[in-house]
Amino acid sequence: MYEQVSHALLNEILAGLKPEIGKFRLRHFYTRLGANFYAIYSRFKLLYGDRPDFKQQMVRLVETLALRYMERTPALRKSDLAREVNYNWFLSQKWVAMTMYCDRFSGDLRGMQSKLPYLQDLGVNMLHIMPILDCPPDNNDGGYAVRNFRKIDSRYGTIEDVQELATTLKNREMLLILDVVVNHTSNEHDWAKRAQRGEEKYQDYYYVFDNRDIPDAYEQAMPEIFPTQAPGNFTWDEAMGKWVMTVFNSYQWDLNYRNPAVLIEMLDIILFWANKGVDILRLDAVAFLWKKIGGTCQNEREAHLLLRLMKECCQVTAPGVLFIAEAIVAPTEIAKYFGEDAIYSKECEIAYNASLMALLWDAVATKNANLLNLGVKNLPQKLERATWLNYVRCHDDIGLGFDDRDVELAGYDPTLHRAFLIDYFTGNFPQSLARGMPFGTNIKTGDARISGSLASLVGLEAALEAQDEEAVEAAIKTIVLLHNVILSFGGLPLMYYGDAIGTLNNLEFLTDPVTQNDSRWVHRSRFDWDKAEKRHQTGTVEQRIFSALKKLVALRKEIPAFADLDNRHLLLIDNPNLLVFYRTDPENSHGRVLVISNFNFEAQQVPVDALTPHGFFAHENMTDLCSGERVHMEDGQVTIPALSFYWLKD
Repeated sequence: MYEQVSHALLNEILAGLKPEIGKFRLRHFYTRLGANFYAIYSRFKLLYGDRPDFKQQMVRLVETLALRYMERTPALRKSDLAREVNYNWFLSQKWVAMTMYCDRFSGDLRGMQSKLPYLQDLGVNMLHIMPILDCPPDNNDGGYAVRNFRKIDSRYGTIEDVQELATTLKNREMLLILDVVVNHTSNEHDWAKRAQRGEEKYQDYYYVFDNRDIPDAYEQAMPEIFPTQAPGNFTWDEAMGKWVMTVFNSYQWDLNYRNPAVLIEMLDIILFWANKGVDILRLDAVAFLWKKIGGTCQNEREAHLLLRLMKECCQVTAPGVLFIAEAIVAPTEIAKYFGEDAIYSKECEIAYNASLMALLWDAVATKNANLLNLGVKNLPQKLERATWLNYVRCHDDIGLGFDDRDVELAGYDPTLHRAFLIDYFTGNFPQSLARGMPFGTNIKTGDARISGSLASLVGLEAALEAQDEEAVEAAIKTIVLLHNVILSFGGLPLMYYGDAIGTLNNLEFLTDPVTQNDSRWVHRSRFDWDKAEKRHQTGTVEQRIFSALKKLVALRKEIPAFADLDNRHLLLIDNPNLLVFYRTDPENSHGRVLVISNFNFEAQQVPVDALTPHGFFAHENMTDLCSGERVHMEDGQVTIPALSFYWLKD
């Protein structure tokens, strides 16, 4: 019955579309719309079915999909068809991503084209450019307070520059990733300004209230995202004379997705950028899309329904475009952003593996893999056609969102252990060489997160200042060790600009009133191209890091077992300092690779008895793919040097 209603509505909608739509040959569009319409209709009805304008909004939704499809170029439609056939294309081991700020890496979008050889030298073929949409010059949260979703900030260039870059990347067999901030706008966005002028239509685009009654009810259960710099979740707007929800900063107004017009507007924006040649769209702050009184206003079921709608609609108009879920949430919640129903509930193909990132930093501080093993063992399962974005460092802070049960199983008190990690990485723990900074300190709870560049957090900055070559070597080994995990773990490895040449903390942000209260800018440095040139000089820190990472990236691309086909098998052995897993090649039973990572400052042994049941060291020796050397078994043990790793193959 439900399907009959949706089918009848589809026919009614198609008959009533704008006349210009009927003039185009839309065979593939209508085929995809027919295949996805029941799911689209069902979710739209769940969210908005009780509204008197439900049918009108459905018509507007389908018209939006059709109009954006008509704008899609023949080249993009051809790409869509190819990716529909090879639908697991992004699970290949050949993809390696890097994220960077356009202005800090290359000056602007045109400058980016001249910097592509550096990326290709390293082996990077996915380019994630941090937010470049139009924002206010000051209150912009690093690009996440958008003033105009259809305009590039003039500091970076123009829409034409984006299209030219996308074309150049495709010619180089590289992909473009851009951000769309789906949870909020700047308070200088046209919608916000019209709301301030009293237009009820646009006040309904946000959560707006005359007094504190409802905001106070929300606040009872909502956490504070930035308790120091932006306490609370509501801001009084003098021009409007009302309270507005501002979960992040006071100048970022949360969008009200209870209004279907907001969903259609944002979907139109997503498709707008898909039509400019963007291959993957990173959807920012997706966990916050739906707000409910009495809850934390994160990870609500309706937020997942919205994402499924966005994905299903995108599959109609631009099926070759992927979504990244920027959902830095509890481990048990992360995998839900892939979709909980493997058939109908697809949301985002890619999600940040924030749990792995935090666990890796725990291993750096503790010099063991105890909690890392527990966390990896308990990582939630993903869908078959989905993958993790694995990273060591990114533009954001390092949160310590471990599962408390895992922390306790590792033998730690959760509160005390997090306090230790904060002290360790901010240099307040004896013998720590880390040079990080606290971020988002909550005075009420003592919780904090951590800022700092990768090199400074692993001790390279302190080691260079002390001219301690042994400590420098340990820091370099740690940088390479961490990247070894994200390159072999299974998923898309995401590198951070500057990490491949050992970029240190930059304190310039302290002199700028706009950034001085946000310690995350300490690791958002301007890329030093003179320093990058040193990667060609044998023996320099830059060369030692870059050459090691370049080799690992190249090796990864040659190893089919590193494709993410649910083919990682964790081995829990009797040595808490080691992370051990193996990867299988589904098409070659002899294509297995054993990965062993030692996070300790001393060499460690693995009993061969723990490996032989899985078919490893059956012939006593194996080859380390990274060095090309044979690894020998002695006295029933395999030795892994300090802060080192093996990629072993028979």
